[in-house]
Amino acid sequence: MTELHDLSAVELLAAYRAKSLSPVEVANAVLARIERWEPHLKATYRLDPEGALAAASLAEVRWRRGEPAGALDGVPLMIKDNIATKGVPVPLGTAASDLTPAATDAPPAARAREAGAVLLGKTTMPDYGMLSSGLSSFHALTRNPWDLARNPGGSSAGAAAGVAAGYGPLHIGTDIGGSVRLPAGWCGIVALKPSLGRIPIDPPYIGRVAGPMTRTVADAALLMSVLSLPDRRDHMSLPYEKIEWTRLERDFKGVRIGLLLEIGVGASVEPEVRAAVEAAARAFAGAGAVVEPMRPFLTRTMLDGLDKFWRVRAWSDISALPAERRARILPFIAQWAERGAGLSGMEVFQGVSQIMAMRAAAVAACRPFDCVLSPTAPMPAYPAELPCPTNDPARPFEHIGFTVAFNMSEQPAASINCGYTTSGLPIGLQIAGQRFDDLGVLQMARAWEKLRPPQRPWPEPPEG
Repeated sequence: MTELHDLSAVELLAAYRAKSLSPVEVANAVLARIERWEPHLKATYRLDPEGALAAASLAEVRWRRGEPAGALDGVPLMIKDNIATKGVPVPLGTAASDLTPAATDAPPAARAREAGAVLLGKTTMPDYGMLSSGLSSFHALTRNPWDLARNPGGSSAGAAAGVAAGYGPLHIGTDIGGSVRLPAGWCGIVALKPSLGRIPIDPPYIGRVAGPMTRTVADAALLMSVLSLPDRRDHMSLPYEKIEWTRLERDFKGVRIGLLLEIGVGASVEPEVRAAVEAAARAFAGAGAVVEPMRPFLTRTMLDGLDKFWRVRAWSDISALPAERRARILPFIAQWAERGAGLSGMEVFQGVSQIMAMRAAAVAACRPFDCVLSPTAPMPAYPAELPCPTNDPARPFEHIGFTVAFNMSEQPAASINCGYTTSGLPIGLQIAGQRFDDLGVLQMARAWEKLRPPQRPWPEPPEG
């Protein structure tokens, strides 16, 4: 029998309709699961059991009357630290923040509440979201439930660890260079980085999106149906499009798939990762898809240009802080950002130009294909205490080549588990689509969910 904390959102909603489960017993079960895991994972921020149970009680009454509030009524959900929720400070993962309570819900949080989701609390992230790590100067070190000596990745660190550990079926993260997909790959879950503007967010920024983080593709699609609703606060949002998010079944015979095993810059793809992605490509080909190899399209100049731009952007914020607050920032982030202090206007302009070159290269490389398969990251999860795989502030982005290009090109891209290393660590498969084809990406992810070998059981908390 499936434990309550392991049930998907789709399964929970069916049980609520059938009156075989209540939102209160589900909330209690998930909170009990968090209580067992949290001393080891440290994945939560401002966990709110009382508020969650109060919301679950109201949802229970609505379901008893047959009048659910919305598409997520009574389903447990957690939201990343940097997505504002009314009355809760938004530390951005750093001890340098002033911890002023948010005046209102950001769009993703507002949509989730309106749909009746039971908000359990927030999840952790590293300083300013600028690390693929669970390391933070504000939050305790977040660890990977598959191996507590390993990092969950980031910046949506707590969300990815929480999904894998059973902290409720629905989580919302953000992604500007891989921040939902990288931790999803390293924690064996599903995450979608939608097309830029598909999910309204506040504040919006180049490449920045919110995205669902779940155990199943169907749950990710369900959450997209809510998060993609319009909000005028996002001046970069797409015109609202009524997409049939639950239409996940698709005939992919004849679908043209690009197989991208080298991106052209950064860390080399490790053999076990390459083998798992190649196996996925063979499975799609065996089921009727047309799979063709792709050439690398990212260059060192492009990645370094983006790095320079982000350093200057970070330094412009950090340098404005009082000295005592600036001193609280994670040293790795401070060292990285300080390297932007001496860059000239010409160098910054050239960096922005390389972002546009990256965008153009990604779109051109993907043009012949319906979707692209690649590793989510070149390597499996790395040691928990490190800020990034290189542990070098001069080369912090060597692992994001496969993910960051699709932020800059605004293409949708998902990560879904495609295998395990010999030591049992998950391996992420990235599925990227044409611009605005978010549903197509989810459909291909669902197809892989059906094609792939049986998955291993979700990790359990240590005894005692």
